[in-house]
Amino acid sequence: MYRVPLATYRLQFNSGFTFDSARRIASYLAELGISDVYASPILKARKGSPHGYDVVDAAALNPELGSEDDFNALHEELQRNELGLLLDVVPNHMAASAENAWWMSVLENGPRSRFMHYFDVDAHPKVLLPILGRPYGEVLEAQEIKLGFDRDGFFFTYYENRLPLAPESYRLILREIAGSSASLELHEIAQSEEAAANSKFLKETIGRIYEQDPGFRAALEAEVVKINADVDRLDALLDAQWYRLAYWRIASEKINYRRFFDVTDLVGVRVENPEVFEARNRRTLELIAEGKVTGLRIDHIDGLYDPIAHMKKLQSRIGGDEPFYIVVEKILTDDEQLPREFPVSGTTGYDFLSTLNNLFIDGAGLAKLDAFYRSFTGITKSFADIEYERKKQVIHELFSGEMRRLGKHLSGLAMADRNARDFAPAELVLALTEVTACMEVYRTYIRDEEVSEADRAIIERALSCARERSGAALDPRLFTFLERVLFVDPPPYAAAERDHWLAFVMRWQQFTGRVMAKGVEDTAFYNYNRLLTLNEVGGDPGREPQRDGLEEFHQRNERVARDWPDTLNATSTHDTKRSQDVRARIAVLSELPEQWEAAVRRWSKMNVPLRKDAVPDPNVELMIYQNLLGVWPIESERLRQFLEKASREAKTNTSWIAPDNDYEQALRGFGDALLTSDEFRRSFTRLQKR
Repeated sequence: MYRVPLATYRLQFNSGFTFDSARRIASYLAELGISDVYASPILKARKGSPHGYDVVDAAALNPELGSEDDFNALHEELQRNELGLLLDVVPNHMAASAENAWWMSVLENGPRSRFMHYFDVDAHPKVLLPILGRPYGEVLEAQEIKLGFDRDGFFFTYYENRLPLAPESYRLILREIAGSSASLELHEIAQSEEAAANSKFLKETIGRIYEQDPGFRAALEAEVVKINADVDRLDALLDAQWYRLAYWRIASEKINYRRFFDVTDLVGVRVENPEVFEARNRRTLELIAEGKVTGLRIDHIDGLYDPIAHMKKLQSRIGGDEPFYIVVEKILTDDEQLPREFPVSGTTGYDFLSTLNNLFIDGAGLAKLDAFYRSFTGITKSFADIEYERKKQVIHELFSGEMRRLGKHLSGLAMADRNARDFAPAELVLALTEVTACMEVYRTYIRDEEVSEADRAIIERALSCARERSGAALDPRLFTFLERVLFVDPPPYAAAERDHWLAFVMRWQQFTGRVMAKGVEDTAFYNYNRLLTLNEVGGDPGREPQRDGLEEFHQRNERVARDWPDTLNATSTHDTKRSQDVRARIAVLSELPEQWEAAVRRWSKMNVPLRKDAVPDPNVELMIYQNLLGVWPIESERLRQFLEKASREAKTNTSWIAPDNDYEQALRGFGDALLTSDEFRRSFTRLQKR
């Protein structure tokens, strides 16, 4: 049955809000007019997960939310109240944690693991684990990494991290254990091919002897103590693993598995692999077949290798006379439209949110705000300029390793093209960086040699932008080659390489969305503070004043009613920067541009004594005043948390990677001083009340 939700209510499940919690409010939601519960992920996530996106077991419900019986009781209550269940699912990534048996198998067994191909990882020579708080040598010599043993075998611990040992490396421990014939037997087993192929047998054998032989138990425990006291032996044992522990700061340079954006402890899943697709979706498909889930929200669809193929396969596996109700988390920028090839009912509503938001912007007032912004801050760059610069910044700071691997792939393609083989790999990386930074959308959807008109236009604009911005710094022939590659159009003499060209394009498409997300919504949005109501996911902070929001709104509604009548419309989501009420308040400034300018200039002069070391600068100061208007009243600690997050996301004066404590302290101090200044509060609340 194809069920279209009429009104959804988002429920965030975690240990503090369980299946039983939802069951108890089901009738209340129905009375409100809600037609469908919109549920956060419910599969087993890391212990204590507040959100559920860090899945560790795709085959089980999250026990912290309740039992199978609890979920069935919720289902029955939803049915009694005629409520559907729209479920958020996460196909792109899983938690890289000790609770994830698939991931632990990869770390323990390397290429022998049956789960190696489940993850998007290049394990040559080893999987890099950038989890250390300091350089490896310092951590090792400080004895922060420890060897341990329990019923599950030998393991390393580094604070809350637990990591398995390769079965082949057990011999480095067992060969030194004396005092029983069992140790010799185990040493021989550990060196055998059987041990490498069947670590379970080896661990069970050691565990059995450990329990039954007191002499062996004492010798093993003593050996573990000796190894932990010997840095060289511990180093040799760590070197014998299928992974390499590393300082977290080198992740952007050296990481060799695909992450969720730049989050190191969320590893990309190869859901395009048929076996992985089935394993990753089996429990969800069962819940749909049982009628317990009536719709799906697909998280981060642009992170998949082939989103269209994934959704087609999902619809096919669900079956039925009609397509199943699915909406995708797809951020459409400006006039971008959802590709018609998507076998879904629509998006999760960022596009509606943005179009609706623009209704509240007075164009004439925005023009005045624009002039004031440039005058007050001294910033003359357009938002497009800032967006371009910040995308290049995150490529360099967060994704340099990924970009180099794409460049290496591209160099391989160039070798088969006689007109491109003389390009240096570094040149190709620079040209690809330029094109990626010039992309106006999160990604294109090229899947074969047939390139859609929409995708062709997007790439042509990016190439044109890259040529213009790079100027004489790069050989224009680089972009001629890139154009052929991105359109999967090798010369006739290299036609046999077409599949390799397509594979590169699909990998690149999977990458561009990460650059867009981190460079624009998580960086540029915090550096362009003209009118913050526009700085929203899917929005355009650089919106031109002459654009008519009402006309856009009607045109959008007519188009969506025709093409995607069952899409989801939202005014806020769990990912928006500011809720709809905050955005609406800030939008009023476009109706009061003169009063706003006068107030800001007055406050800025008034608050000079509150600044320390010229912090904040006018751009950040303007951001603070707008946010205060949107959320007033606000507690000091809440403001402090926001200022830290906003300044680190901006990556201008401080960042998550390299926090500047002095700057952050001065910024928090300014925020505290604002809230305790009677003079400022009196002046501020007069405008805030209006």
